[in-house]
Amino acid sequence: MKRAESFSRLLIFLAVAFAGGIPAYFWQKTPLVHARMPEAGGWSPSILRAEAGKPFTLRLISDDVVHGFAIGKIEMESVDVLPGKVTELTLTINQPGTYTFYCTRWCGSNHWRMRGTIEVTGEPQETQPPSPPLYVLLNLDLDQPHPAPTIPAQKPSARRAEQWVKPSLLSEFLSPDTYRSHSPYQVFEDLASFSLSEKQRWDAVAYIWRSNTTPEALINGSRLYRQNCAACHGETGRGDGVFAGKILPSFSNSESMGEKHAVHSIPPDFTDPKPMLGASPALLQGKVLRGGMGTGMPMFGSIFTEEQIWDVIAYLYSFQFEYQHKNE
Repeated sequence: MKRAESFSRLLIFLAVAFAGGIPAYFWQKTPLVHARMPEAGGWSPSILRAEAGKPFTLRLISDDVVHGFAIGKIEMESVDVLPGKVTELTLTINQPGTYTFYCTRWCGSNHWRMRGTIEVTGEPQETQPPSPPLYVLLNLDLDQPHPAPTIPAQKPSARRAEQWVKPSLLSEFLSPDTYRSHSPYQVFEDLASFSLSEKQRWDAVAYIWRSNTTPEALINGSRLYRQNCAACHGETGRGDGVFAGKILPSFSNSESMGEKHAVHSIPPDFTDPKPMLGASPALLQGKVLRGGMGTGMPMFGSIFTEEQIWDVIAYLYSFQFEYQHKNE
């Protein structure tokens, strides 16, 4: 009888332990991450930890509006984080390092501040050490104005150029190295020795720029632009996004008083040919990686992969050029 009672008590103890202890352990290992607008604290907790090569689960919930969750530099679809509803997400990150997670929904003018980090520990895989960004290798001054002295009378068209251009004619300009290190205006000037009109030279530039991208890259660049850039720079690139007038101000010193005054930053107009045709892809790479110092533009170096950066840049030039690939 006593043995039966002891066995029953053991079963009750195990049931209680399973009902209380195991779920408690599970929830402890599966953090509940709260999403709040940046003014209310952003992500909490903002630092997460995981082990390389092992699945880890997150529980996400919004305390105010709809947010989005994504991790930079890994292949994953953005996940909506809904008010009052827990969303579970299981991921595996294979390479140790520090990764940035961020909000993908434009929740307010300080949306870009919604970032956190995932510290992934473990044995690193053998990989090639990253080379310095091209803008660093070229020693470009990202803050120096770079307007094109000459701009086209009409939008340059790659489609017009393909009606007369022979790839062999432009072979020296078609390599990715030349494309990335030269501005459209520089290539336009380099084409001055060819027997071409100004309109043909600009169309040839559009042809060269189109030759260094693909329809798939432009689609990806467009998606990334809409998700990360359009709220400030505008859907059509004119710098008139819904948050364009609400960007965190930078400050300048008054020459007469030496006092700091707020200076609201206006996002660049990507449809303006002077700055865009004077900017090389390498220079734009630097601006995307580093962000706009004192302008409120965030850095995307911890968010985008190198391929994604080039895709976004190719899309930015589509505001200047009529790409239109064949069969489109």
